[in-house]
This record gives sequence, structure tokens and C-alpha cells, in this order.
Amino acid sequence: MADWDDLRIFLAVVRGESLSGAGRLLRLDPATVGRRIARLEAALGARLFLRSAQGYALTEEGQRLLDPALRVEAEVAGALSGLRAAPGLSGQIRIGAPDGCANYLLPQVAAAICDANPGLEVQIVALPRVFNLSRREADMAIAVSPPAAGRLTVQKLTDYHLGLAAAPAYLARHPPIRTRDDLRGHRIIGYIPDMIFDPELDYLGEIGAEAPPLSSNSVSVQFNWVRAGAGVAIVHLFALPAAPELMRVLPAEVHLTRSFWLVRHADDGRSERLNRFAQLLAQELRREVARLEGVRA
Repeated sequence: MADWDDLRIFLAVVRGESLSGAGRLLRLDPATVGRRIARLEAALGARLFLRSAQGYALTEEGQRLLDPALRVEAEVAGALSGLRAAPGLSGQIRIGAPDGCANYLLPQVAAAICDANPGLEVQIVALPRVFNLSRREADMAIAVSPPAAGRLTVQKLTDYHLGLAAAPAYLARHPPIRTRDDLRGHRIIGYIPDMIFDPELDYLGEIGAEAPPLSSNSVSVQFNWVRAGAGVAIVHLFALPAAPELMRVLPAEVHLTRSFWLVRHADDGRSERLNRFAQLLAQELRREVARLEGVRA
């Protein structure tokens, strides 16, 4: 039979994808991790991982153990948080988010929450892709569309808005943009088409623009291209206060609305600590989007 410590080692290998990765997470020697996994497999009479040069991947037996292990982990975390007497939130919480949200919203939102909860440690993982919460890449994730599958809970956080923008230096060097048709004569900046990980991010397709000659999978790279006077791009309105020199282009014609969603593993609903953090995150994120969009309105 597997006890909690066995499952803790198992989950670390799943997340670290190797013995060395698990060792870093657990602060254990990789050889010790390997011995513990071998002991667990022997106790269960099942092979849990396939070993290869690319790392450790779950077998079918390992996949069947994953959900029960995650449930035990959530129950242990919930029990420990319930025993803590401190009035504020504490411990480590990791949030995954697309890099626009991670760069222009989450730093100040997380700082405000941590100011009110000095024992709290927040990690922000900014990646231009969908997070895998089943593998515990993060405790919770912000997404631009609600996932359709998985043992997840989804909460709408807030709407946000986007529009075209360019640097004054760029606009001064190029013909005026009075209609969408005028965009054909301009250099457009956007996502790399085959790296758009969510249909909600296909902004240029929505306005009928052609494939961009300058493209990146990173919102921050696109934004800095605009700041450098390289072209015209659809940008988050909540990012514009970070670059007050930028000018809106066709604000009446090009105005997109999207939403942020908070995604959590279903088992985490029993964690009062994570529930409280999610409530604060939603509250502060709504407030910050409204504040920043209001600055440039």
C-alpha cells in the first residue's frame, strides 16, 4: 500500500518529469527519489513510469494513480491550512497566466494581496499556452477561454478590452489610418499564426487583417515592438498606461472584448486557503482592469 509520503514522491516525479527534476522540487538526491519510486512500484506491483532520454512519462497504471494522489494531496493541504492559527493567508501559491495578464496585471494584484498577507508567497508563471493543472504546473490558472474538459472548476473573473495602437513616430512616417482598409498599407504586428494556442487570441483574423510581417508568441514582445515604432498592433487597453506615449488607432472601429477565467482543479474546492486566495484574486483583478482601462479612457 502507498502512504502519503510515497504519493508525494510520485507527484514530484510527475511534475519534474525526471528524477533530478523531482529532486529539486523535494530537495532530495535523485538517487533517493529513484529508490523510493522503485519501492512504490514494487509495493503496488505495477510500473508507474516509462523511462526514456526525454524523461519520465506516466504509464497507464501511473495515470490511474494520478487522480487519487492529487485528491490525497488536496485533502492534506486542506487539513494543514485548517490547523494554521494565523489570521492571514500563508504559504506558497503558484498562478499560471498568459503573459499579457502576467506582465501587466498580476504583479500589482499579487503585491497588494501579499501586502495584506505577509506570510504569503506568490509565484507567477507566465507562459503563452494552456496550463495543465492535473499535473500541478500551478495551483490555479488564468485562461482566456473556459476549458471544456477535465476535472476543473471555472470562474469568470472579468471582461477586458483591446484595440489598435501605434507609436507617434511610426504614425508620423506612414500614411494616415482612417479606415480598416488603410491598414493594408501598414506593417502589422501580431501573434505567430501557428502558435495561437486559443482561438480567442486570433485578433487579426477577427478584424480581417493579413498575416503579420512582425510576429511573436509573446504579448510583451509585440507590445515592445509597438513602443519601438515598428508597426501597428492590437494591444490590451490595460497595458497602455505602461506606455503613455502610444496612440490609439481607429478606436471606434476596432474595439475587442475578451474575458479572463480562473481555472482550478476540482479537488481544491475543499481548501479554504485556496478559496480565500481565489476570492481575493478575482476581486483585485477586476478592480485593476477597471482602473487601468479607465486611465486611458
